Amino acid sequence: MFLTISTTGTPERPATDLGFLLHKHPDNAQTFSTSHGTAHVLYPEATAERCTAALLLEVDPIALVRRGKGKGRGGAPDSALAQYVNDRPYAASSLLAVALATVFKSALRGACKAMPERAGAPLPLRIEVPALPARGGAELVRKLFGPLGWDTVDAEPVVLDTSFPEWGDSRYVRLVLEGELRLADALNQLYVLLPVLDDAKHYWVAPDEVDKLLRAGDGWLAEHPEQKLITSRYLSRRWGLTRDAMERLELARLAESDGMDVEDLDNAVDAGDETTDGTTDGTTDGATHGTTDEATGTPEKPVPLAEQRREAILDALRAADASRVLDLGCGQGQLVQALLKDVRFTDIVGVDVSVRALTIAGRRLRLERLGERQAGRVKLIQGSLAYTDKRLTGYDAAVLSEVIEHVDLPRLPALEYAVFGSARPRTVLVTTPNVEYNVRWESLPAGHVRHGDHRFEWTREEFRAWAARVAEQYGYGVGFTPVGPDDPEVGPPTQMAVFTQQTATPKEEQA
Repeated sequence: MFLTISTTGTPERPATDLGFLLHKHPDNAQTFSTSHGTAHVLYPEATAERCTAALLLEVDPIALVRRGKGKGRGGAPDSALAQYVNDRPYAASSLLAVALATVFKSALRGACKAMPERAGAPLPLRIEVPALPARGGAELVRKLFGPLGWDTVDAEPVVLDTSFPEWGDSRYVRLVLEGELRLADALNQLYVLLPVLDDAKHYWVAPDEVDKLLRAGDGWLAEHPEQKLITSRYLSRRWGLTRDAMERLELARLAESDGMDVEDLDNAVDAGDETTDGTTDGTTDGATHGTTDEATGTPEKPVPLAEQRREAILDALRAADASRVLDLGCGQGQLVQALLKDVRFTDIVGVDVSVRALTIAGRRLRLERLGERQAGRVKLIQGSLAYTDKRLTGYDAAVLSEVIEHVDLPRLPALEYAVFGSARPRTVLVTTPNVEYNVRWESLPAGHVRHGDHRFEWTREEFRAWAARVAEQYGYGVGFTPVGPDDPEVGPPTQMAVFTQQTATPKEEQA
């Protein structure tokens, strides 16, 4: 199998700089061993005006069969004869993609100590692949490469036999790509899309393939219109790996949109059970509320504040006669789990931006073990509350339990519109810490918030002012309920607002 990479240049920026970027000298023909054959790098032409690097992969059919051991296209042919008669030595596939990664490893990373500025800048490139298997035809080739910045994507079908044109075209195309791209970007696109178009891999796809895909797809895969097809085919249609990759791609897209690092966005904050020291409610004296058994006169076991909060939310949802409920910012699924135990809640959706939190929630709920009826009641989806989402419309109620304080104040209006203006459930429940109550925790230093990720904590007056403004703006009425012991001086530890829809559309839209 064969691939060429060409570029043009000027006396000031000669085309032979391609040799520096590929880390392969144009005056030398070099040979590299791969697990299934031998890769050769040579330069058919190398002048200041034009330079072409060629990668020729000689596949060892015997090694392909021995190493395949029943895995992938090379090892799991349609018939026994296909082990000896197949297209693997001639058509670009995952074998060539692996050779690219082996031979041009530094170039794929965009690393070039000799010419870092050239490695980071677009080059006029022409890439040719004479025989590319394309399950989906030339149209799919154009759909995959077209959105990636190429000026020309020429996928010419190869006829089955020129002597018998009536037989039609084969599943192979001759691919020519032309445009100005960074060399690293072009190589990474080929690394991913060659096996995608072939729709087969010559080796077993393990979980580390997700990391390889995301690394090679960085900067282009998250926004690609054919992202789902690319991800599924690259991971050999392994559903679990595909889901993992799609979730991580969505997280990367959201992080880029928010101008944040993925690590900051995917912090898996357990907002539902946090306390003054970041541990679960019940570990600090002020986080619990105990009562006394009248019959025995002995103190009863304190009820954690997190549990009191969930019970208050469940009571409010029952009072609102809600059956289809959104848990927005569901974290690790404690509230979703509580909702699932009550049969009146027939459609439960947990939403969180954190992949890790959703994974933990799935384990907590034992989604894989739920019966068909129970599984049909609950769904976990990834999403950011800073953006409108059509999937969240049409529900009876939405819960924002200990969520708003994790949002930067300048971004709070976006959340308000996404929930109250776009999703518009009949009832919205919002709980948030009452900062006035913090003085009751001896373990909390003065001036500190209850959790390190809190962007703010409001007084009762501040929370009521915010809730009244949101209610007025979006056509809701609002009432307030204390959660936890209602201290006569500083109020309850948690304050809850219950929004009830009064108009079908926001007042600002009516105007």
